[in-house]
Order: sequence, then structure tokens, then C-alpha cells
Amino acid sequence: MSADRRSSLSVSLAPPAIHGDRAQRHAAELRGILLTLASTLLFACTNAAAKWVMQEIPVGEMLWLRAVAALACLTLLIPRSDIQALWRTSRPGLHLLRVACSATEVFGFYWAVARTPLANMTAIYLAAPIYVTAMAAVFLREPVGLRRWAAVGAGFIGVVLAVRPSGEGMSFPALVAVGGSVLYAVSLVATRRLRDAPSAVLVGTQMAGLLVVSTFTVASGWVMPTSWQFVAMAGIGAASTVAFWCVNHGLRLASASAVAPINYSSIVWATAMGYLVFGDVPALATLAGAAIIVASGLAIALRRS
Repeated sequence: MSADRRSSLSVSLAPPAIHGDRAQRHAAELRGILLTLASTLLFACTNAAAKWVMQEIPVGEMLWLRAVAALACLTLLIPRSDIQALWRTSRPGLHLLRVACSATEVFGFYWAVARTPLANMTAIYLAAPIYVTAMAAVFLREPVGLRRWAAVGAGFIGVVLAVRPSGEGMSFPALVAVGGSVLYAVSLVATRRLRDAPSAVLVGTQMAGLLVVSTFTVASGWVMPTSWQFVAMAGIGAASTVAFWCVNHGLRLASASAVAPINYSSIVWATAMGYLVFGDVPALATLAGAAIIVASGLAIALRRS
């Protein structure tokens, strides 16, 4: 075969390979987006269940039992080799930063949600994607195009419309939620940097950190849970484990700035849970804001696919 013919053949075969790699990357990012969407639904369910439990059970006790149940599940999933690899990690500081931010923001969120309507706290928390997008561009050097910025901005406008800000938004629980949303964004960016670590190990370290933080508060008061409350808290722990796995695995498949806007769907689930569990009837503005949020998330998903 002549050199010219070999050259023309290589050129004709190159584009399909390139397009195939690109299609695989886009398919992986779409799976990451869908996992993130699933995590928002699971977190909404666990948040509603936790709010119901915390009407009688202290926040620290609920989180302690939640962490114990989650770690019990994870002992069956984490191979010993993965745990040994964690001790040999080259980024112990990043792991510790992620665990500290995650444990602190989870405790702060549940402390606040026990004192404020679920949809309001969830909406405040949804400022996190704004921080994630900025952090991903600065620290992860991920490209963030104008269209994605526009989708993030549209989603945030939807959140503002849904919650109809008032003087209540400046309450101390609301300020705690704002701080928690920043810590949550930091933990998401750190998770993206640690994407080579096994998802089960990442979830396990999160739950271990939460167990340590909540242990300090359990001593201040213990309320013996009923059988239904105990089952609910165990279920919260198991469902949270799956949700955290979805978050971590989603970030391994897709860029942080691509999955971040999908978190806006949390306000949709929170509004639904508020109505179904606590009888909160959403206003027309809330429904309009939810529609914008869903449209923003779908625009990101379609853009990446």
C-alpha cells in the first residue's frame, strides 16, 4: 500500500474514533447528571423524614443514629483494600477538608431545618451551585461556557421566585444555611479533586466525620426513640448513604460545574415533601419558580448530551 493511500486511510478513520470518545464522555456526563438528580430526590425524602423525627428527637441524636446506620451498611460494601488505600493517600489534607466541611454543613443544615420550613431552607441551600461553578472554574480549571452560566443564573432566579424573600430570610437559621451552602460547595469541589478514590470510601469518611461531630452533642441529652422513630432514623441513614454515593459517583463521571445546576431540582422535591408530609401548600410563585428551576436543569442535561 502506498504512503499516500495509508495517509488517506488514517485520516478517514480518525474522525469516528474522535467522535466515539466524545460520545462516551458525553454519555458519562449524562449519567453523572442523572445520578445527581437521583441524589436530590433521596436527600429530599431523608430531609422530610428527619424533620418529622426531630419534632421529638434532638438533632445530634438523630444524626448520630443516622451515621451509625450508614456506617453499618458501608461495612458490607467497602473492601479492606480500599480502606488501606485511604491511609496511603497522597492527599490526606484534602480528605480531611472534605470530611470537615461535609460533617459541619450537614449538622448545620439539620439544625436549621428543624426550625424553619423545609422548602425555605432547601432554597437557601441552593446557592451552592453558584459557588461550585465559580470554584470549578478557578480551582479545577473546568471550562464554564456562557450558556452554562446563563442556566445557573436562570436557576437561581427560579429559587428566588420560589421562596419570595422576606425579612425571615435574615434569621439566624437562614444564616446558618447560607454558611452551610458554602461548605457544601467546598466539599463538592474537593470530591471532584478526589474522584479517583472509591465512592464507598468517600461516603464512609463523610459518615465517620458526621459521627464524630454528632457524638459531642449526644451527651447533652438523649431521648429514647419509639420503634417507628428508630426505623425512620435507620432508613434515613441507609437512604443518605445511597444519596451520597450518587453525589460522589456523579462527580466522578461529570464535571462539577455540569452537575451543580441539577441541585436546583431539590426545591421541587422539597416543595412536594412539604405538601405531602407537613401540609404546606405551595404558592403560585413557588410553582413558577420550580418550573424555571426544572427548565434550567434540563437545559444543562441536554447541553451536555
